[in-house]
Amino acid sequence: MWPDAVDEILGGDQTVALAHMTPANGVVITPVTNFALRDRVAGTVAVNSSVGMWRKLQRIQQNPRVAVAFHTRAHSLTARPEYVLVQGRAILPSLADPDAWMEAMGENWERFGGGPRDVGRLWDWWLRVYHWRVNIEIAVERLIVWPDLACHGAPFVHGSPVPAEPPQSQRRPARGTGPRIAHARAGRRAARLPDVLLGWAGADGFPTVIPVEVAGGEAGGIVLGAAAGLVPDGERRAGLLAHWFSRHAVGQRQRKHTGWLEAEPAAERALYAPHTESAYRLPPWRRAFYAGAGFVTRRGLRAGRRSGFLPMGRT
Repeated sequence: MWPDAVDEILGGDQTVALAHMTPANGVVITPVTNFALRDRVAGTVAVNSSVGMWRKLQRIQQNPRVAVAFHTRAHSLTARPEYVLVQGRAILPSLADPDAWMEAMGENWERFGGGPRDVGRLWDWWLRVYHWRVNIEIAVERLIVWPDLACHGAPFVHGSPVPAEPPQSQRRPARGTGPRIAHARAGRRAARLPDVLLGWAGADGFPTVIPVEVAGGEAGGIVLGAAAGLVPDGERRAGLLAHWFSRHAVGQRQRKHTGWLEAEPAAERALYAPHTESAYRLPPWRRAFYAGAGFVTRRGLRAGRRSGFLPMGRT
């Protein structure tokens, strides 16, 4: 379904950005480690997620339209220049078997994760919940390939054509469109990180994700610079992600927002009013990563079980 040059990127990037839809037709963007799970003949790409991120899994189950952005060559196995956006419908496997994902993973866990799954008796016990994971398989609808990572130039599309008409503006939220957090500070913090992505629902309901730059701030929100013509005119819910990661994604910094996006006709900038904020950071030390991953996953697992989404069972 896609050429060798694209397959080299799909199989080489260290970290990708997974975008899923919210019930209000917004977008949430989350960085995930890429384990090079894809099948060109079947036209599928898969990403791997911890069950601790159960709300993401629940929303994907409710609305399977997702996108995966191959947006950075940091620590990648390839130096190719293209930006690749995969759009498709996700299929979630049964969550009852904590080890079901391992067969498909093969040696890619050590290749991209930077170490063996067996890390000693103490850490194996602590990471047991972290190792309860799922492979989210995506039936690819289309791949949009821009010539460079800044999405300049005309893209090439593999698969279904991109809708000719841009998405229409969305209804304004009842609580208003303005910032609901300290947006000037949020913009400054996002600007310090190397990769900043913006996502919204396209005309056919699939998330669209592009790179942007934080260009400043004003009373109404964070000013974003983007490649001409990529941000649709009008107003809509949108997600913003700023992140950094070390080799094998052991060290991480992440700032994630949902909010309201306004773009003027033919403008090469947009105004983003963040409504929510979540953030964390991990130093590039393996044991700190183990400690943080185990803690966050255990907390998420308890919440997922209380909600009834995750089954009870061994942990």
